[in-house]
Amino acid sequence: MADADLLIEELTAYLKPKDVKHVREAIEFGRIAHQGQMRHSGDPYISHPIAVARILTPLHIDAQAIVAALLHDVVEDTAVTSEQVAEKFGKPVAELVDGLSKLDRLRFETQEDAQAENFRKMLLAMVDDIRVILVKLADRLHNMRTLSHLPEERRIRVAQETRDIYAPIANRLGLIPLFYELEDLGFHYLHTTRCLVLEKA
Repeated sequence: MADADLLIEELTAYLKPKDVKHVREAIEFGRIAHQGQMRHSGDPYISHPIAVARILTPLHIDAQAIVAALLHDVVEDTAVTSEQVAEKFGKPVAELVDGLSKLDRLRFETQEDAQAENFRKMLLAMVDDIRVILVKLADRLHNMRTLSHLPEERRIRVAQETRDIYAPIANRLGLIPLFYELEDLGFHYLHTTRCLVLEKA
């Protein structure tokens, strides 16, 4: 797992050895939990949470948030329970994972409701722990980077949601590189022809 090695290398630059050890344990825990699961790209599923964690390392985010990034889908998508996460990695990590799971479960009747209500829910999550939002933004960014593997209808829906909800939140938090990339990727999938024209100009 070359990406896992790169993640550890990046974290070693600013985390304590004991924290890096916990991250290694989380990588292995997530790998086992997601064993047999694949991304639409055909990559092993564990590649996604590792990529999400790597998006966060330039922010020098703490070890708990990195571990939560690595485990953000285990409760939703595997047989692992929140209690098991808490027992293995501590209650704060489990609470971060639970916060991310709650955001993932948000569903709305109309696009207008989704834009307004999702935005409010995410702001509320920030009050409890802003790290939930940071991991969620990194999760969305990696999903946008790999969006080409989804059917067109889903690509358009995810791209629109990204530009309406996630990019503005990144902007408000001052995460300018994330904001620009989310905006650019959203524009690319919503206006592919215009992008091609602009790239040739």
